[in-house]
Amino acid sequence: MNGLLVAGTHSDAGKSVLTAGICRWLRRRGVRVAPFKAQNMSNNSAICVDPAGRVGEIGRAQAMQAAACGMEPDVRFNPVLLKPGSDLSSQVVVRGQAVGSVSASNFRSLKERLAGEAFEALAELRREYEVVVCEGAGSPAEINLRDGDFVNMGLARAADLPVIVVGDIDRGGVFASLFGTLALLSAPDQAHVAGFVINRFRGDASLLAPGLSMLRDLTGRPTYGVLPFDLKAVYAELDFQAHDPAREFRPALRRHVHAQLLDRRSSLGEDVDDVEARAGGDGAEERFHRARRGLCRPVDDMLTSGGTGVEGAIAAPRDLAARDDRTAGAGWNREFLRRSTH
Repeated sequence: MNGLLVAGTHSDAGKSVLTAGICRWLRRRGVRVAPFKAQNMSNNSAICVDPAGRVGEIGRAQAMQAAACGMEPDVRFNPVLLKPGSDLSSQVVVRGQAVGSVSASNFRSLKERLAGEAFEALAELRREYEVVVCEGAGSPAEINLRDGDFVNMGLARAADLPVIVVGDIDRGGVFASLFGTLALLSAPDQAHVAGFVINRFRGDASLLAPGLSMLRDLTGRPTYGVLPFDLKAVYAELDFQAHDPAREFRPALRRHVHAQLLDRRSSLGEDVDDVEARAGGDGAEERFHRARRGLCRPVDDMLTSGGTGVEGAIAAPRDLAARDDRTAGAGWNREFLRRSTH
């Protein structure tokens, strides 16, 4: 065994950061280690160069994990990247190169090919490195998606990997989440789950200890660690960060921004890289507003997602502005058209 899979009870449980931490810990002990995520769904990508010298892209979290391993990103660290263009379609990136688009309805037909790419990339990495630390996606307990899965338990079974499941205690219900995740898995899948990690704990650890003992009694599996809540942790995590409490402040200036094509997990449907680049330029607090049937209020600026969804990003708010009495007569539509053509 020269691999490990870090799974989570849900998205944003802390899989990416824990994977990076394990990679860093192993590297400091002289182990040649590499990160891996079979499939990522994110518009937040990082540029890297593939073995043939072509420029490609992988998920930003895997680039961060590569840095934790002390190496440059490799397209094999994230062989399949899905970049959402809308709620129902995504651009497909395989080993760093865009190969087309896929809809929710026809994704199943591509799964066998994508699984093959992922398994081959992992096999290559395991031949080259002493340890490969894999990150799962979402939750392995999404039983409606288990058939054809190659990211969570499907990967663990195919590559014979032990699995640790991380849960976020800050959200509440962590014991139910950990126990329920295990209970929903089939017996062959359960056999790969070695134990648990509890993330983002605050308070007196002695109060948590009885729960850890009971969880072991119920599942037969230990909790390998309890990680503290840390505001300074950088979540290059999948994709969209809904709220950053470290940025709370009271500025003198406030700007209202209409954000179009919002992702359900976030207050922004924009690439996080682009949003972060806006922050702090003039000391203004930017309040982002969601509006699908009309602009929610007069706003100072508009933020739209680019990439594969740019046409929809431009058309939808333009139509909203044309129908909204509060903005149509104020030249908003003309201003937006001028900005959107640059």
